[in-house]
Amino acid sequence: MIRTPFTDTFGVEHPILCGGMTGLGTAELISAVANAGALGFLTALTQPTPEALAAEIARTRDLTDKPFGVNLTILPTINPVPYDEYRAAIIESGVRIVETAGSSPAPHMPDFDAAGVQVIHKATSVRHALSAAKNGVAAVSIDGFECAGHPGEDDVPGLVLIPAAVRALDIPVIASGGIATGSGLAAALALGACAVNMGTRFVATTEAPVHDNVKRQIVANTERDTVLVFRAFHNSARVARNSISEQIVQLEKRPGSSFADVAALASGARGRERVLGNGQMEDGLWWAGQTQGLIHEIDTVANVVGGIVREAEEIIRHRLAGLVAAAPSLA
Repeated sequence: MIRTPFTDTFGVEHPILCGGMTGLGTAELISAVANAGALGFLTALTQPTPEALAAEIARTRDLTDKPFGVNLTILPTINPVPYDEYRAAIIESGVRIVETAGSSPAPHMPDFDAAGVQVIHKATSVRHALSAAKNGVAAVSIDGFECAGHPGEDDVPGLVLIPAAVRALDIPVIASGGIATGSGLAAALALGACAVNMGTRFVATTEAPVHDNVKRQIVANTERDTVLVFRAFHNSARVARNSISEQIVQLEKRPGSSFADVAALASGARGRERVLGNGQMEDGLWWAGQTQGLIHEIDTVANVVGGIVREAEEIIRHRLAGLVAAAPSLA
């Protein structure tokens, strides 16, 4: 067993998280993550209303008696999101761990603090992580450039970003992006992180609520099969390479292009319905990280978590220890 400040603070067996993934963070996947001894997050905004979120929290509790959390991603939207109501649903449901992402969690911290909720904020830079720490979060999940979703605009990979964040912060740091194996977990711990956050690896599991075509595509893809979209709009996002993402990149290159030119192609609803739901792999945008190149099979969540922990333990106990030579005798 690998024990870290993360496992002690959040009361879980393994230093592994399944972070919030829109459309995927539902009871079936997150309860499986919890039952495997890791920490998973339901995604609040996957649910259409705060009342539906409360029901999904209750459904998850029917499937596990172990800790799990809720992700609250705070982003500007065309149609206003009742964030206060979602926050209230989280607190009133008795959830005690929340992952925030996007904008600053500061407006939500007083209510979370009063309810004894521990907040993990996802950041893509050291400066944003420091700001979150000043706002009183319990831990920071630092997202390297390799990640699926929004890696920020600094393009700093995890090998640099993780130890930079560890050095700057005095709260636990969780390594996110580019991790899908036990060697990745061991490397993150060596860099000073106390846990790892994985997304793409958990999509390629039996319990993930997506079409099997998506899971098979992740296994078939290599580390080169992602594309950065929305760079021209300073909102970079790493997605799987397909005809839609390639088309978006080309449209962005046109002089004077705006998000309106790609909005129909980039629609989240389109991606969730056509790709994640129906398995039409070329008909919408879908998120995936460079870790696709490290994922070689679809397996149960329990086997994925257990295998990663066993591999990391083997590396830490034997492979790395065996590289340290005894000091030569002076006799």
